[in-house]
Amino acid sequence: MTKPSNLNLFAALRAAFPADLDQVAIELADPGAAAAAYTWRDLERGTAMLANLLDSLALPAGSRVAVQTDKSVEALMLYLAVLRAGLVYLPLNTAYQAAEIEYFIGNAEPAVVVCAPKHFAWVSRIAFSAGTAHVFTLGEAQNGSLLERAAAHSDQHTPALRQADDLAAILYTSGTTGRSKGAMLSHGNLLSNALTLKQAWDWQPGDVLIHALPIFHVHGLFVASHGALINGSKMIWLNRFDPVAVIRHLPEATIFMGVPTLYVRLLAEAGLTRQACQSMRLFISGSAPLLVETFDAWTERTGHVLLERYGMSETVMLTSNPCRAAVGDRRRGTVGPALPGVGVRVVDDAGTGCPAGKIGQVQVRGPNVFAGYWKLPEKTQEEFSTDSAGQRWFKTGDVGQLAADGYLTIVGRSKDLIISGGYNVYPAEIEGVLNDMPGVTESAVIGVPHPDFGEAVVAVLVAKPGNSLNTDAMIAQLKRQIANFKVPKQVFVVSELPRNAMGKVQKNLLRVQHAQLFA
Repeated sequence: MTKPSNLNLFAALRAAFPADLDQVAIELADPGAAAAAYTWRDLERGTAMLANLLDSLALPAGSRVAVQTDKSVEALMLYLAVLRAGLVYLPLNTAYQAAEIEYFIGNAEPAVVVCAPKHFAWVSRIAFSAGTAHVFTLGEAQNGSLLERAAAHSDQHTPALRQADDLAAILYTSGTTGRSKGAMLSHGNLLSNALTLKQAWDWQPGDVLIHALPIFHVHGLFVASHGALINGSKMIWLNRFDPVAVIRHLPEATIFMGVPTLYVRLLAEAGLTRQACQSMRLFISGSAPLLVETFDAWTERTGHVLLERYGMSETVMLTSNPCRAAVGDRRRGTVGPALPGVGVRVVDDAGTGCPAGKIGQVQVRGPNVFAGYWKLPEKTQEEFSTDSAGQRWFKTGDVGQLAADGYLTIVGRSKDLIISGGYNVYPAEIEGVLNDMPGVTESAVIGVPHPDFGEAVVAVLVAKPGNSLNTDAMIAQLKRQIANFKVPKQVFVVSELPRNAMGKVQKNLLRVQHAQLFA
């Protein structure tokens, strides 16, 4: 019998490590932190010791390891060690509070929980009450019981045998539109996407990534970390984003990945110049919509055109604007065409394909698309459709339109769709008009209950510093630019919009805040 090949994601990442394991793999760059670096050998040994610790616990197959810790290189090693041991990694947002952690632990039933030392008392109480057998601590200063226990174990370890369909991670959705669901991602899902992005973004020998994103989310954990690891590339590592530190290290790097908020904060720094970005090859933006104003300002200041892409917790990356000019342009306001091997279609409510330019529901398929939601087989079935050829498509919940040449534009979330007086109103269309008005930094358009129209359109704006917005005049201008049923019934000006940890505007909070406006 032929011995099955090991498709463990860690084994694939490990195979890409450079031959000289004493090269620097990760360099710490936090302001005020002692200079330190980790070699590829450090990653090899550290993950082996942690994996051996996990093996020593004799956990059942498929056990989950839930992790809520501050960002550190050791936290990244823990993720890799969980893969190496063949267990299932469950990253949790560091902003989650007790009630949220209680839900996630109760739902995922992890065998192991790792938390920050400062949170051990309340996290362990929740975990032990839910039946978790092991709770460890891990701090960003190389401290905690996890590392103390791992130090006693061997630095040699053979990665567990895993196949492409075996579960590697569970990512809970952000919950901006309802109760979080656990998206089950396999070793094959994550490996296929890492290899696809390596080619699509033209990763090259000698590339250096500035890693300034959190690692409890797809963007920082899978897209950024996997990208550098599977290319054998050095990372310049910041445990927390600092715009001055990022700019200081740009001359040593070639790639930076960020959410739109990070680019806005970088643009606020005088040190961001074309000269500072001279060695950079690629700036990538994602996880939240990028304002056209930010896109243009970045090009003007740095000479670089931001590459915007589109992905989800359930699918990792789906589309991307081109990396190389020979392939195509990076078009502002779009997230580019589908990545190789990924299918993207836009359909109407009946599931019929929409013609180019027509707005509809975005559906996707490919080797990167998740298996389903943890413990929710009926919900999983609802979220997939089958076409006439028998192919399954995941309903992303996003609304968008495809250009004739395949470039995708995301218009909004289907749950954000406003139906006012029987007419469909897409918030992104109105937000685009509002954001172009003088004095407006950004906007969020929501629907709230209305006794006559069912839902009324309401806009919430943030003004540019030093600007005073005349909302009555803005409504009058909107009436000259768009259909009357799309014009907001009321416009509010606030200092900032509520956001989640990845910079996405939490429209659900705005809807709750204004729910009684027309009662």
